[in-house]
Amino acid sequence: MKIARIELYKIDLPYDGGVYLLSGGREYTSFDASIVRMVADDGTEGWGESTPWGSTYIASHALGTRAGITEIAPALLGRDPRQVERINDTMDFALVGHNHAKSALDVACWDIFGKSVGLPVAELLGGGSGKPLPMISSIYAGDPEEMRRRTADHRAKGYLGHSVKIGAFDSEGGPALDAERIAACLADRKPGEFFIVDANGGLVPETALRMLRLLPQGLDFVLEAPCATIRETMSLRKRCAYPIVIDELAQLDEDIAFIVANDLADGIGLKIAKSGGLTHGRRHRDVCRAAGLTMSVQDTAGSAIAFAAIVHLGATVPTRLLRCVANTDDMVTLKTATFNARFGEGGVIPPDLPGLGIEVDRAALGEPLTIWGD
Repeated sequence: MKIARIELYKIDLPYDGGVYLLSGGREYTSFDASIVRMVADDGTEGWGESTPWGSTYIASHALGTRAGITEIAPALLGRDPRQVERINDTMDFALVGHNHAKSALDVACWDIFGKSVGLPVAELLGGGSGKPLPMISSIYAGDPEEMRRRTADHRAKGYLGHSVKIGAFDSEGGPALDAERIAACLADRKPGEFFIVDANGGLVPETALRMLRLLPQGLDFVLEAPCATIRETMSLRKRCAYPIVIDELAQLDEDIAFIVANDLADGIGLKIAKSGGLTHGRRHRDVCRAAGLTMSVQDTAGSAIAFAAIVHLGATVPTRLLRCVANTDDMVTLKTATFNARFGEGGVIPPDLPGLGIEVDRAALGEPLTIWGD
């Protein structure tokens, strides 16, 4: 089996909530998705997606994603898509870094791999747990009572995890406002729920410590991505009473190794696109498992195609280490595909269909921007 054709699509995914507010005054109303269709010489097709969270989240952006795919795609023609490690070697030789560009191509290879052997991607990644994976909401920063209502809305939809966004400037209310946001979102906590308080790198050790000291006693949450740099995070780690989870600073294989070696965190936010796809995501999962770090399997943003990859990888994380998976498809209004997963019983279970188990709506994608191969 050889890769015969690669198609690249661009599509805009409007945010379902209107305007998403993040620390540092960052705002998002839609996400620019790059979607790949890969076709093998026997006609088997695979799909992958890479949708950066704008251009101010990590060092990635949609134009860069498509430029990177343009550099890499010709080198993959004629390669066996099932040899995922060799595919990644080829991508690394064609383009240094830019994992967000490689992710869509990597996931498409896994989709073909699964279809070629009649197995779901989760089985190829080590085997699913068979248990429902709890989903996590994303509660953007705003008025505390409004955030409390949005948390309740997601609770009513069956979400067991909640990611509460914080990171107010002093001029906006600073640590006091963030403490109010956290207390409000946790006020109606139900048994079995898990809360992540996510600053997306918007705090420095001083503001983080001030905020934590303003909190009521007894709140149960983990603090995610409090600071933008390793040095700041290490400084806060020494003085923080709450578990720390690393997200933006956990991108490369060597980042995961550094986090473990320096006991920098208690868990990671494993986002598929920023790690470079399912092949690197599998490595991160295994290192974290060996070190006893918990994981939330997510992606930067995306449609049902990204969500399918999340669920398949999430299903292979041991239950005791998996906190939540992110339903990216629920955050956008445009549907690129139908993901034939099972929902209910407190979460989502990947389908038993070969590959990712998705049916892509070709009409929603329009015409490809670029085609390589036959």
